[in-house]
Amino acid sequence: MKKTLYTISTIALCCAALIGTVIAAQKQQSQEQIPTNESTNTNLKKAIFAGGCFWCIESDFEKLEGVFSVESGYTGGSAETADYNTVSYTETGHFEAVEVSYDESKVSYSELVEYFWRHIDPTDPDGQFCDKGSSYRSAIFYGNDEERVIVEASIANLKVNKPFEAEVVTTIAAVKPFYSAEDYHQDYYKKNPIRYRLYRNGCGRDRRIAQLWGE
Repeated sequence: MKKTLYTISTIALCCAALIGTVIAAQKQQSQEQIPTNESTNTNLKKAIFAGGCFWCIESDFEKLEGVFSVESGYTGGSAETADYNTVSYTETGHFEAVEVSYDESKVSYSELVEYFWRHIDPTDPDGQFCDKGSSYRSAIFYGNDEERVIVEASIANLKVNKPFEAEVVTTIAAVKPFYSAEDYHQDYYKKNPIRYRLYRNGCGRDRRIAQLWGE
């Protein structure tokens, strides 16, 4: 009887130790999977792009390796007019834009610019795809002289080697204050996947991009 009790106690202790080991391993794995906090990652930089509907350009950039986060918002106008209804239905000087936080040790600013070109229609002076109006125009906002040189070189190369005949009309300008869009616009493609796909497909974004870039 004593032997049986001893055996049961030994098994119980072994099981407890095993469970503890598994829990500790899971906790460590979970911690390893948590993204580095933006405020503590010294490699993070920001870049601002306007490519029409910010739902779509946010979705596109978040697929790029090295991008930490993307925030939808408005740039080019004042804080007082930086809200969706005002920007969408009146002339405020704003662009619908995204602020891209990226790890420069994994992806360069130059690579972001090249990626951006192939996810917009740089030939449309009136907007992007089915969305027309000044707030939907495409633009790259450089943050310093180094970025300006990169953007200017990129657009010069694009004009020479573009796979389409139309003129490139994307605005190139110095960075302006960026105002975050309303919460319901952030990660819209994740929160409302069906509505997002219906909008994107109906707007013809991917069809036009494939037509322009042959992808």
